[in-house]
Amino acid sequence: MQCESPFPKLRWDIFCRVIDNFGDLGVCWRLACNLAGRGQTVRLWADDVSALAWMAPQGAPGVEVRTWTAPIDMSGITPGEVMLEAFGCEIDAEFIAEYAKNVRNNVHKCAWINLEYLSAEDFAARCHGLPSPVMSGPGRGLTKHFFYPGFTAGTGGLLREPDLIARQARFDRKAWLAELGVTWRGERLVSLFCYEPAGLGELLATLAQDGQPSRLLVTPGRASIAVRAEVAKMHQLDPLWNQRAALSFFYLPQLNQNDFDHLLWASDVNFVRGEDSLVRALWAGKPFVWQIYPQHDTAHEIKLDAFLGWLLAPASLRAFHHRWNGLELPGPTLQDAAFTPESWQDCATQARAYLLQQEDLSTQLLSFIAKLH
Repeated sequence: MQCESPFPKLRWDIFCRVIDNFGDLGVCWRLACNLAGRGQTVRLWADDVSALAWMAPQGAPGVEVRTWTAPIDMSGITPGEVMLEAFGCEIDAEFIAEYAKNVRNNVHKCAWINLEYLSAEDFAARCHGLPSPVMSGPGRGLTKHFFYPGFTAGTGGLLREPDLIARQARFDRKAWLAELGVTWRGERLVSLFCYEPAGLGELLATLAQDGQPSRLLVTPGRASIAVRAEVAKMHQLDPLWNQRAALSFFYLPQLNQNDFDHLLWASDVNFVRGEDSLVRALWAGKPFVWQIYPQHDTAHEIKLDAFLGWLLAPASLRAFHHRWNGLELPGPTLQDAAFTPESWQDCATQARAYLLQQEDLSTQLLSFIAKLH
């Protein structure tokens, strides 16, 4: 559904390299659709587009998908007015050369954007919007600008569709679950989208011993493989670990992006990973736990703590995040890291309300580009 937009209609080239489990592609697809819904024309270049077959099987009006192979054959290709490289991927020299030629010939002004990774660290606000003059190569003399998504007013905001809140208000939890094949009888629903978290076995044991029945809704891929392996291991160690059947499992099919939102809205607690699903969990407004992508230099620990600080997470939620991610506890005892999602609801509700007061990422990006043009 296209919305009236006060911004000029431009042609965009968004470049994306698929690095880990299609999370980067998920962000770029959402961005492309969001921009197209506001009257922009978008060409999305990705080196692996296979995930779009299940992530977005219907495509989107105004979005053209191109497989990005190097070198790019520029025959019949005219770069658009906006060139956006997602997460520091390096655009091929021949495309930059053609884009630079159009700028120098006054065909259009330069709007070269480097969309950065999401972070709650202070540098995101300090670096957001900064220019970076290109000193060498085919783009020499042009200026690239850094655009930082973020959680505060000094950053580029988060991706959010104009109709998101209205769709959420209309959502019928029980009907969607039934359509999926889940017979829901009021048990706690826990969605699980993860890699292989250090705290997985502990979570399964906790849910199995809890007085409240829980159904684990497990996403396909690494999450399903990890859960099945952990369950098999627990059965070997103790065949009676889930004797009361307080914990049951439902292994999900591949979900498109809209249905992934529905999964988060339907669940009482959400376990998410990476960047795109973290943002969607925030919009869902339910208690959630984030598995951050590990980095060799342990920079992810700083990034995680910065986010938990912004979230004003209670001590139990901070401690659970550390255990879930296999990090040392910052002080609390094992008991402080207990799975107590009911006590985490307030900070999720407040974070969502705070974020809804800010302009979304696409609106901010369009405003930023309009000033450059």
